[in-house]
Amino acid sequence: MLKPLNQKGTIRIFYATSLAWFVAQGLKVLIYWIRNHKISFRLFVGTGGMPSSHSAFVSCLATTIGLEAGWDSPVFFLALGMATIIMTDAAGVRRAAGQQAKILNEIMEDFYSSKPFAQQKLRELLGHTPFQVLVGALLGICVGLGFYKI
Repeated sequence: MLKPLNQKGTIRIFYATSLAWFVAQGLKVLIYWIRNHKISFRLFVGTGGMPSSHSAFVSCLATTIGLEAGWDSPVFFLALGMATIIMTDAAGVRRAAGQQAKILNEIMEDFYSSKPFAQQKLRELLGHTPFQVLVGALLGICVGLGFYKI
């Protein structure tokens, strides 16, 4: 029998996953500041970087659903499956797109270096390394478990 999520449980899941995303995005700004001694608030709303906020969000979502609905719940397995797909995409397809953008930007710079040309650079920081995805996933699980210990 499917254990329904009540409104209180749903709100707790929302708060926990929002917190996981917020912490991951905040860590990106903090890590950038430590490395470069500059603050970049663009990282707070952007994609890519360390840790993966996508991974933090979906792993926290699966964790909190597991805690609320049960680890044997179909809803938990649905969330786990979606988390796996999203994290695989973050480390695979989106990372490859970012690498292609970097190469295309280098080609454009080489090609138009002798002439003025109004060019718009492609975004290179789209995806994540497997390590960034892993750290994001661990962050999301910790936030989810910690949120329920409060």
